[in-house]
Amino acid sequence: MYWNERYECMPEEELRELQLERLQATVKRAFFNVPFYRKAFQAIGLEPGDIKSLDDLHKLPFTTKQDLRDNYPFGMFAVPMSEVVRIHSSSGTTGKPTVVGYTRHDIDVWAELMARALVCGGTTRHDIIQNAYGYGLFTGGLGIHYGAERLGASVIPISGGNTKRQIMIMKDYGSTVLTCTPSYALHLAEVMAEMGVSPGELKLRCGIFGAEPWSENMRQEIEKRLGISAVDIYGLSEVIGPGVGIECQEKNGLHVFGDHFLVEVIDPVTEKPVPPGQLGELVITSLTKEALPVIRYRTRDITSLIPGTCSCGRTYVRVARFTGRTDDMLIIRGVNVFPSQVESVLLEMGGTEPHYLLIVDRQGALDTLEVKVEVSDSLFSDKVRGLEELEKRLVNELESTLGISVKVTLVEPKTIERSEGKAVRVIDKRKI
Repeated sequence: MYWNERYECMPEEELRELQLERLQATVKRAFFNVPFYRKAFQAIGLEPGDIKSLDDLHKLPFTTKQDLRDNYPFGMFAVPMSEVVRIHSSSGTTGKPTVVGYTRHDIDVWAELMARALVCGGTTRHDIIQNAYGYGLFTGGLGIHYGAERLGASVIPISGGNTKRQIMIMKDYGSTVLTCTPSYALHLAEVMAEMGVSPGELKLRCGIFGAEPWSENMRQEIEKRLGISAVDIYGLSEVIGPGVGIECQEKNGLHVFGDHFLVEVIDPVTEKPVPPGQLGELVITSLTKEALPVIRYRTRDITSLIPGTCSCGRTYVRVARFTGRTDDMLIIRGVNVFPSQVESVLLEMGGTEPHYLLIVDRQGALDTLEVKVEVSDSLFSDKVRGLEELEKRLVNELESTLGISVKVTLVEPKTIERSEGKAVRVIDKRKI
């Protein structure tokens, strides 16, 4: 049930003492070794010695992705390059990529956290893990890989793509655990059906999916189509990669490994903490990273703190599954819209496939939202009247959920482009 019971079930007071000790060490490391942090501290008159308790966390300045880009490539590193044994980076699709470095100790910690996460998600050393996260500069593939080896499980480093081969290997090798993005898991299920492969022919029993927000309804869809138990995993390159937090089998929030990360949820506008249960932006402070310590890193991910303790026995803080990102959030006619809201409606309604595209445009001074969604094979071959009724029901439900007018366009099955990594859900033409 646990990989490291001592830390996973540590009493709250003992955990807080450990967090403070590690926070103070991280603050000193950042101040004395990273010019960016030294300047940021001095700008507000803060010394490392001013952090005397966890309540002083709010005194520390925020760090943003732009700060990492401004110090591209290695300006945020707290150790000399001779101590950096691994470099990862983001895709850099919106400017310079963010670059992250790891010492040998960082890699060891990462492997330990991922082993802990895999066990929390339902994996054992007897499993065969089909790792369909991308390998390379993206942290997902290698993070899962090292954790699986630390656990002692068998890992298939298949990476993403070549979907029919994925299914052949899944069947022939007897894969029991699948790791990939949730959108790719759905694509695998779709291609399986096309190949005439049923879930009963496979040995898959669980899946660990992350790297993009996904709804509870999508979880149910994946579980039904693949015949598995699916859990959500969370991480981001700037902090360490996958392994920051994960759901246990209770599926009631993601346990954040508090001996290595301090988390806050803030109002993204006021930058003040919000109470448990209220949505806000997740902020993370690393406590053990050597090469790239991050202090109050604004993730842009939207979630909430979950009050109370989990029945699994772990004592870590839990955060709710992510609804989206502040930078993915669409503001349409003054209303905040997240793709996950649309996804939930589509999956609840039935008659459609879980593949959709949001197209935002502007006519004159008015923003418009079009939702393109694939119709299921059975309904598409049905009478036109049935399609018209489905379209009308979708419009009514979406407008009720989102609070704005919506145009729904039903398209043929398999016409919306599939993704082997993070799914592209939004085209915002207002920016063109």
